[in-house]
Amino acid sequence: MRVATDIGGTFTDLVYVDENGGIEVAKSHTTPPNFEQGVIDVLEKSGIDQTAISTFIHGTTVIINALTERKGAKTGLITTKGFRDILEIARGNRPDLFNIRYKKPSPFIDRFLRKEVNERLNYKGEVLTPLNKEQVKEIIEYFKKEKVEAIAVAYLHSYVNPEHEKETIKLIKELWPEVAVTASYEVTKEWREYERTNTAALNAYVQPAAATYVNKLYNKLAEQNTTSKNFIMQSNGGTTTFGNAKETPINMVESGPVAGIYGSAVLGKMIGEENIIAFDIGGTTAKCSLIEKGEVKVSTDYYIERTDRNAGYPIKTPVVDIVEIGNGGGSIAWIDDAGSLKVGPQSAGAMPGPVAYGQGGTEPTTTDANLLTGRLSAKNFDYDVNLNRVKDAIETKIAKQFDMSTEEAALGIIRIANSNMLNALKLISIRKGHNPQEFTLVAFGGGGSMHAPALAREMGVKKVVIPLASPVFSAWGMLMSDLRHDYINTFIRRVEDLDLNEINNYWNEIENGAIHQFENEGVDKEDVAFNRFADMRYVGQEHTVKVPVPNGAWTAVEINEIVEKFHDLHEQNYTFKLEDTQIEIVNLHVTAFGKVPKPVVNKIHREGTLEDAKIETRSVYFENPNGWVTTDVYQRELLPTGQLVDGPAIIEEKAAVTVIYKGQSLHVDEYGNLIIETGAK
Repeated sequence: MRVATDIGGTFTDLVYVDENGGIEVAKSHTTPPNFEQGVIDVLEKSGIDQTAISTFIHGTTVIINALTERKGAKTGLITTKGFRDILEIARGNRPDLFNIRYKKPSPFIDRFLRKEVNERLNYKGEVLTPLNKEQVKEIIEYFKKEKVEAIAVAYLHSYVNPEHEKETIKLIKELWPEVAVTASYEVTKEWREYERTNTAALNAYVQPAAATYVNKLYNKLAEQNTTSKNFIMQSNGGTTTFGNAKETPINMVESGPVAGIYGSAVLGKMIGEENIIAFDIGGTTAKCSLIEKGEVKVSTDYYIERTDRNAGYPIKTPVVDIVEIGNGGGSIAWIDDAGSLKVGPQSAGAMPGPVAYGQGGTEPTTTDANLLTGRLSAKNFDYDVNLNRVKDAIETKIAKQFDMSTEEAALGIIRIANSNMLNALKLISIRKGHNPQEFTLVAFGGGGSMHAPALAREMGVKKVVIPLASPVFSAWGMLMSDLRHDYINTFIRRVEDLDLNEINNYWNEIENGAIHQFENEGVDKEDVAFNRFADMRYVGQEHTVKVPVPNGAWTAVEINEIVEKFHDLHEQNYTFKLEDTQIEIVNLHVTAFGKVPKPVVNKIHREGTLEDAKIETRSVYFENPNGWVTTDVYQRELLPTGQLVDGPAIIEEKAAVTVIYKGQSLHVDEYGNLIIETGAK
């Protein structure tokens, strides 16, 4: 069987598919700081025979946690003479222009651990000053005395010619084989000195933690007599081997969240929906991404800790274009100094969790609000719920401050949370030139199905899909993913001066390198597929537009088609195009997929009546003028295929609830997905 596990902030999810195509799921609590134990716990809870696992795929938050909590290794940087302070200087972009107290983010590597070496290449990669190896040796000795645990090497223009970085790495491994080391060319071959140096620094910073975690997980699996092929989810929507994950762990910075995005694209193809907004609500965060014509958007313009007050830290590796906000089931409702109700980004997490868990939580959360308004049932919690305690928390902390009923306060919490999520959905759709009415909303995660119908109604989205296994859909997405590597090389050429032989040879060189890498991972050449892109811009511009380009040898015909496509995409992104302006290519991007066997998803047909699926009728508190409404509650697993359920109604399943409103309807399709027609015009 194929098994996928995904570590979230609150729960660790598992999905497995057996040889007959049967899908089963399980959930257990995340176990920080020993996250690998949560994986073993959920494997045991699922009751599967662990010796029967043929493929094991894993998504983890270990890397992003190490970065945000500053729990990485003591790291040193070796760089070109004169560029010691590149991490300090960073960029001049200030997100909050008029904030006179603004401070640049502090580098992850202190200045006394940033060392310079005499060496220099020009922008063509030609050697101007040879590498001074004696200085490298002195720096290694200095780092040893300072008890450095990891080293990053980033030289000027090494994206064109990495020879000096290779020599430095070789010397470090000869003189100090046990230290973790990262060269910038190993993680990115794109220009932009600050971004490339920071990416190398962060990779080195998390490398020891990643290696320790992956080794612990591997050993835990081995203790269970699991002899599977093991893979880890990357931020680009594909998987990689445990070995590769230890070398370039920065590629796992968004390991867990992106799997659900990729899974949404796969699901979209299954049900004939190419334009999708993927929406994931977990216990701590809500994440969304836009998929157009079946294509998951990937970018290297990724930042951690970037806000409207903080410039954040760039990571120049391929990451699915995703917007994430601190709103989920565990998000805490609070009142700010101005007396306004806020929800998140603070979260009650797994421990102590919402008040409803009865594990010591005292602050009201989104989950508590959904429970009090009847959307959730106390019977479905893993804990004994004290409803009076939940009501008291919302009444004391929120309702009394606004002189309103507890139910109104709870509904207010839900509406504020929905508003926050709506803003995130607008950022990836309307703000980027897309009409939400032309997209289908695929909602998953523990809270996705509960909030999506209301959000779809606000945005004018006509259809919502709640996938089978929606509470653990990110893990399902991992089961559907291929091995994937992205190769992005800076290649600056004006289109009108393009040498077709040169660029065709360059494409072939990248793709042959990809084939060689996959062969080392046990993937045959016949199972490798390529997608090509070119990052292009008008001459004189700073930033680029990613343009899908054809495989195979280019001719003048292909060039003309690419130019037209660039103009159209530029207009879509920026509302204008300059057809008389020269165009240049900046980067060539090859996405290489190593095809692996995937489970076959069986179609289902379930007979019966809606009355058979009905669990109970209970009161649910809706927006005025409705108030408390008597609402039918159904068991998802018993809903007959194709029969309409009219709202208001609630569909319950293990670890998730779907709320449909008056004027909306729902049915189960042939794959077991819930299809909601929102009634939007």
